[in-house]
Amino acid sequence: MDMQIKPSSAIRQNYAEVSRLCRATQEPVYLTVNGEGDLAVMSIDAFERRERMLELREALLRVEEDRLAGRAGCSVDALDAALGDAIREARRNG
Repeated sequence: MDMQIKPSSAIRQNYAEVSRLCRATQEPVYLTVNGEGDLAVMSIDAFERRERMLELREALLRVEEDRLAGRAGCSVDALDAALGDAIREARRNG
């Protein structure tokens, strides 16, 4: 989807439209002041989904760092089960 850019006045003058756009696209809407980027607004659902994805990426990065450092990890079966649980949780909440 294309990036949505609006002047900051749009949020003051037409909050409902900006809110609808955020929910419909599930992407941030970028607000500008005098043509310069100022804020990004998004729906709570989109924000929470992004937060969950960041948490998952951080967890995967920690596991990879442990693997590269030679620290003991978990079995492939345990990892598969954990990833399956994470995917099911993300689908339930996303």
